[in-house]
Amino acid sequence: MTFKTIHFTRGLLAGASLLAATLGASGAMAQSKIAIITPYLAQPGTQFYVESFQAAAKGKDWDVNVIDTAGDVAAVISRIEDMVTQNVDAIVINVDPSQVAAGLQAAADAGIPVIGMDAGSDPLLATNVTSNGYAMAAETATYVADRISGQGNVVMFIFEAFPPVQVRGVVADAVFGNFPDIKVLDRVTPDVSDGGIADSRAKMEAILAANPEPGSIKAVWAAWDQPALGALQAIEAAGRDGEGIVITGIDANPQAREAIAAGGNFEASVAQDFAGIGTATADAVTRVLAGETLKQRVTYVPTKLITAANAAE
Repeated sequence: MTFKTIHFTRGLLAGASLLAATLGASGAMAQSKIAIITPYLAQPGTQFYVESFQAAAKGKDWDVNVIDTAGDVAAVISRIEDMVTQNVDAIVINVDPSQVAAGLQAAADAGIPVIGMDAGSDPLLATNVTSNGYAMAAETATYVADRISGQGNVVMFIFEAFPPVQVRGVVADAVFGNFPDIKVLDRVTPDVSDGGIADSRAKMEAILAANPEPGSIKAVWAAWDQPALGALQAIEAAGRDGEGIVITGIDANPQAREAIAAGGNFEASVAQDFAGIGTATADAVTRVLAGETLKQRVTYVPTKLITAANAAE
C-alpha cells in the first residue's frame, strides 16, 4: 500500500467518524424536551393523566420530566422559569394559570409553548385539555336535587383555588339556587395537601355534630371524589348512614367506584376520561411542536355519570 493510499484511507475514516459524530449530535438535538409541572400529583386524577401522557410519549422522541411541587402553587413559577432556562421545547401545566402568570410570561418571552392539562383557560396557553366542568357539576347537582325531591339541607365541598374545580361549585350553586326549598348548609374548602380525604372527614364530622337531628342533612355534594369519600367515612363513623344522606362526587376514581358499587350513601360520580386527557394533551403538544397554532383554546374530553348500575364496568 502506498503512502497516498494510506493517507486517503485515513481521510475517509476520519470523515466517516466526523459524520457519525454529527449525526449522533443531531439525533440527540432532535429529541424534544417536555416538562410537566403540577402541585397536585397527590391527587389520583392528576396521577392518571400524567401516566397517560407518559404512555403516549413513549411512541415519540420525547424526554419527559415530571415536576411535582407538592401543593406549593407559588413554586410552579420558579419551576417554569427553570425549564425556560433549560430551553425545553414545551411545558405542560396542571395548575391555575392565573396564579403562575409570571412563569407563563417567561415561557412566552422565550417562545416556549405552554399547554394546560386540566388547568384553566388563559391567553398564554396554547390550549387547555380538560373535562367539561360545567356539565359535570350540573349533572351531579341535578342528581342530588332530584334524589332529595328538591328540598332539604345540602353540604357542599368546593375548592376555588383551582379553576376546573372552582367552576363546578359555581354551577352547583346555580342549580341548587333554582330550588327554593334547598338550602346550602355549608360550603367547605378542605385541605388537599394529603389528598383531601382526612380533612374532609374531620370537617364533615364537625358539621354532623352541629346538626345532630336525623334528616337535618339531606345530601353532600362534592366537587371531586376525595371530599365525598371523607364525608362518607364521617357519616358512617357517626352511625348516620341509615338516614339516607345522598353523596355525590366527581372523577369516579377506583375508591369512589367501589363505594358507589356498594350501594351506600355515596350514590354517584362522574367519570372523567383521565387517559383521554393525558393522550389529548400529548396530541396537542405534538401539534404545537409541529408549528400548528391551535384554534380551540379549550379541548373538552367526554365524561360519563357513574352510579351503582355501572360502577363495576
